[in-house]
Amino acid sequence: MIKNLKFLIIITCAFSYTLNAQNLVLNPSSITHPVLASKGMVATQHYLASKVGEDILSQGGNAYDAAVAVGFALAVVLPRAGNIGGGGFMVMHDASSKESFSIDYREKAPLKASRDMYLNTDGSVNSLRSTIGYLAVGVPGSVYGMWEVHQKFGSIAWEELLQPAIKLADGGFIMSPYMTMTLNKVHKKLSQFPSTESIFYKNYPIEFNTPLTQPDLARTLTLIAQNGVAGFYEGEVADKIVDAMEKNGGLISHRDLKKYRPSWRKPLSSKYKGIDIVTMGPPSSGGIHLIQMLNILENHDLQAYGHNNPRYVSLLAEVMKYAYADRSKYLGDPDFFEVPIDELTSKEYAKKINQKLKLFKFMTPPPSPSTSIEPGEYIRKESIETTHYSIADQYGNIISNTYTLNSSFGSGVTIEGTGILMNNEMDDFSASPGTPNQFGLLGGEANKIVPEKRPLSSMTPTIVLRDGLPYFATGSPGGSRIITSVLQSILNIVDFELEVSDAILAPRVHHQWYPDILQLEKSYNSHHAETLAKKGYEVLMINPATALQIVMIKNNFYYGFGDTRRPDSLAIGVN
Repeated sequence: MIKNLKFLIIITCAFSYTLNAQNLVLNPSSITHPVLASKGMVATQHYLASKVGEDILSQGGNAYDAAVAVGFALAVVLPRAGNIGGGGFMVMHDASSKESFSIDYREKAPLKASRDMYLNTDGSVNSLRSTIGYLAVGVPGSVYGMWEVHQKFGSIAWEELLQPAIKLADGGFIMSPYMTMTLNKVHKKLSQFPSTESIFYKNYPIEFNTPLTQPDLARTLTLIAQNGVAGFYEGEVADKIVDAMEKNGGLISHRDLKKYRPSWRKPLSSKYKGIDIVTMGPPSSGGIHLIQMLNILENHDLQAYGHNNPRYVSLLAEVMKYAYADRSKYLGDPDFFEVPIDELTSKEYAKKINQKLKLFKFMTPPPSPSTSIEPGEYIRKESIETTHYSIADQYGNIISNTYTLNSSFGSGVTIEGTGILMNNEMDDFSASPGTPNQFGLLGGEANKIVPEKRPLSSMTPTIVLRDGLPYFATGSPGGSRIITSVLQSILNIVDFELEVSDAILAPRVHHQWYPDILQLEKSYNSHHAETLAKKGYEVLMINPATALQIVMIKNNFYYGFGDTRRPDSLAIGVN
């Protein structure tokens, strides 16, 4: 056993060493075992960003330092989702205070935004206006969020943490095959905007092994490094953002940028079968419904069902329906709407739902149709191109961070002269209650557009504690599927005792109440899928849409795995 552990640590060190070359193209999709280390772990959706985080931890920096450096590095190497023009959520457990924290740096609706801004004259929703172009952009929060985390917990100078991202933007890097294919796929969308096309499409189609340099983004990052949040929300960069908005029908003003602040919010917490769940509260819907579903499932012996067999998947599907039905009515920005958090996450409410479940018993009646499930009687559409990273350091701190531009490459807009890709988060509001967004998610009055309001999100950064100490951090991109992906990662580890890589690689399932479709990853057992279809489910086999990034601390070692569903994902350990 000791020999095997030493071997894995040596492999991890050697793997990290090979990543020192900035222009390395790595395809880690063949990795199926967890990475093991002795002093820390970083798992992100891009190997170069993981290397940046590993370097920071190796220098003695803490998880917060690494989170800031990784966040800015992903803005360079993962432009479809990593960002400084978007926003997100971070959940943290701090070793020195033994407390958990969460920060909401979600985008806000501009001051000039209005409830009906995406409606046609006949009252129908014009989805293009909320997804493509300048009118779709919310006020970005990523830079301010990273700044606040650094000011509260950072140990390395802010300017130093941005240097890796600046070097990657200025010196360039070789685009991976996956990034090349992604850019070629979205050419039609991005080429609508000359400032975006000039960065990514010097030649089209893009060939493999093409370098990408982003000098304008390097300059913007330099201004942020030198001036902190003022380098983004004021001065030269702010002027260029506002100028672009005014010329192209966008709404963001200087006042919007100057007024923006992230919000430190108390994380949600709950117990599940002997462990503590620490997750994000509203305006993330993920944490509430993660806890809600775990509370229902706590009433079942999941091992007795059998992992991913039809009876188990039926149970998950029925539980998911109830959670997403409640999401449609009760979730929104808590600064504008009173979200019934205590009621939705209570054990009593979960027991009431559990009593209503029509479980798969290989007999009639069939599963409950979504039309029969209304938002809870207890109280009288996001992109798969989000990104997540998890980090644990040698000091006992652990971080789970999810942030996004919403759709792949956001609104498609790059602010001229800055290299900043802007989000299309305004589509996450309910443009018209009862009308699904681009990802099929319904919303209601709680999530209507209001100036300075933050849109509802499915992002679910989560930390699991055991005996009061960090056990693992999990999270994923995937739009509406994020919540169920995080749920299954926890069940796989806690109930089925799978090690990290097996917990991630196991096929995932999803049901979101509306539409009434059970989604199964194509790797799911085809015979089981047929059985579910025969028992009344409308089954849709889907390509992978989520990508968990998990780091774990167990037996004084650090374990990590980057989900190979996104080929550039990688966990790197620190020794």
